[in-house]
Amino acid sequence: MQYNIQMQKINVEIQSDLVEKLAKADPIPAISELLWNGLDADADKVSVYLEYDALDTLNKVIVRDNGIGFNPEEASTLFKNLGGSWKKSSKYSKRNKRDLHGKEGRGRFKAFALGRVALWRVVYRNDNELYEYDITIIRDNIRQAEISEPIVSNSKETGVTVEITELDRNFKSLQNDNAIQNISETFALYLKNYNSIQLIYNGSTIDPKSVIKQEHKFPLASIKDESNDEYPVELEVIEWKTPTKKTMYLCNENGFPYYPAKDKRFHTGKYEFSAYLKSSYIQKLYQENTLEVGTLKKELTEIIDEAQTVIREHFIDRAAEDARGVVETWKNEDIYPYDNEPSSSIENVERKVFDIVAVSINNNLPDFSSSPTKSKKLSLKLLKQAIEKSPDDVQLILSEVLNLPKKEQKELASLLKDTSLSAIISASKLITDRLKFITGLEEIVFDTELKKHLKERSQLHQIIKDNTWIFGEEFNLSVSDQSLTSVLLKHKKLIGDETIVDEPVKRLDGRNGIVDLMLSRELRTHRGDEIDHLVIELKAPKVTLSSGECNQIESYAFAVAEDERFRNLKARWNFWLISDDLDDVCKRKVRQKNRPEGVLYQSDNNENPQITVWIKTWSQIIQENKARLSFIKEKLEFEADKGKSLKMLQDMYSHLLNDTKVEPIIESKIAQN
Repeated sequence: MQYNIQMQKINVEIQSDLVEKLAKADPIPAISELLWNGLDADADKVSVYLEYDALDTLNKVIVRDNGIGFNPEEASTLFKNLGGSWKKSSKYSKRNKRDLHGKEGRGRFKAFALGRVALWRVVYRNDNELYEYDITIIRDNIRQAEISEPIVSNSKETGVTVEITELDRNFKSLQNDNAIQNISETFALYLKNYNSIQLIYNGSTIDPKSVIKQEHKFPLASIKDESNDEYPVELEVIEWKTPTKKTMYLCNENGFPYYPAKDKRFHTGKYEFSAYLKSSYIQKLYQENTLEVGTLKKELTEIIDEAQTVIREHFIDRAAEDARGVVETWKNEDIYPYDNEPSSSIENVERKVFDIVAVSINNNLPDFSSSPTKSKKLSLKLLKQAIEKSPDDVQLILSEVLNLPKKEQKELASLLKDTSLSAIISASKLITDRLKFITGLEEIVFDTELKKHLKERSQLHQIIKDNTWIFGEEFNLSVSDQSLTSVLLKHKKLIGDETIVDEPVKRLDGRNGIVDLMLSRELRTHRGDEIDHLVIELKAPKVTLSSGECNQIESYAFAVAEDERFRNLKARWNFWLISDDLDDVCKRKVRQKNRPEGVLYQSDNNENPQITVWIKTWSQIIQENKARLSFIKEKLEFEADKGKSLKMLQDMYSHLLNDTKVEPIIESKIAQN
């Protein structure tokens, strides 16, 4: 339609950087914004048309709605003042009181993400007469809009038609089924709430119901704002039959999407979904213009993280649910590698991972299901051990042992990575093994029969040096069972000092000193590099500490303090003497006024090096570790069984505990428990 009447020209107040941002929008979101404009104008039907030339090249995009339109005076305001949209001060549409999407008038300028020229043909009602006029903007001169004089319209209804021409490219993404799916995701809940609305895309009706596979709702923790007002939160997850972008949208309480949650990626294998995080708090932020800012409010980011966790766990459950039929078959064939139901939350996670991965193998390896029973049983047992012992090895098994197709390997690896199941299981395995170790250690150092025969050097020492975490996570083993000269050499190496240690370091009585374990950590401070050392002297559990042992550990400490090669170096040395019990003399020495209980000797703070000598019992060490692990233990719902704990120690250190006196006692204890 051409007009030969005078045009009104208005200046659009828009910044160059905003023009550039709007013009760089992706094609589908740009189309969606134009659809929203029609819906916000109370349209019951909005249609998208793609027009092609004789060479089958896309040359025009048209979006037409039957909304109420707007008169030329309103157009002047709407197009002149970007951000001055009437919708900014309103939550609902003018006629039908539907939820509004836009509020700043930016959506219409997304048209320039598609082409150079945009024309809005507006039909509006004035009294009982319909009038129409055009608004034209060219991207090269986007700050100027031309508005024609209105004339009487031949149209039968109000509405706006947007025509975008001189397209930037052929936009393949607008021409395939993915376009319909993407629009379905964006408008799914809106169309469910307002089921009388029609969206037509290039002749196809947008009908999310036809491609929805499942729907799920999850109540989340409420949000409290700065005023202590409480806002309920719900997560709705729609599972689709067709591929999606797996996006989570931030919505008002009715599921009206404002923006996608940024930087949230989901690896859910074969499951295609969209998630809608719904709350009136999100609508509040949107109305305050704070929803799209770079850093969201802490209350919202926390609930987004919670939603991400719920989505992740939901699809793990879905995958495990899908696997149940195959798992039941394996149980009937007696090849399923688990005998009992999971007894803790961690075992439950492990089982789900196993079922998901194992069934994927079954479904994607044609020869697996028809393999001999023994072969399948071995493969499943191998997979079980990998998941329990080393989840990181699962992908190696999938690729090199079971030859799973690359696509399935990638999906399962993504699932394991994104859900942090590998980390969860590894950490859980670590904690449960440590709990078992502590329980087993408690048995061998306190059991009346065992501690009579347990050897200090060849047994206890060797077991402890592999588990120095019992003295603190911050230390690393430096030397084991070496002379004080080696200890100081190790110290010199850590600090990078050029002092030459060419003579043996002697105890004060002139004898060579042997230390059991030395643990070190390096501290980075504003004063420069400093080293913390922990020297451990272990005594067999049967030894009751007396003055002789106290003098021995002090002599080690003083040898360090008095050696002129290391006297002025910045280091802290802690010496621990550990056994089962102390005699009365030792107890008096470590219970002195103005010192922490257990300290045998402590140098002044201004001395270099600083030295503290401690006397500790195995009871203290074990209780400290139990306290440290107790919180995690409760969360894992794990109870260390004495028999199993001793069995673990026996298996791990069979080469040390095969003593003719020790081994029978352990076997008896395992049988009793």
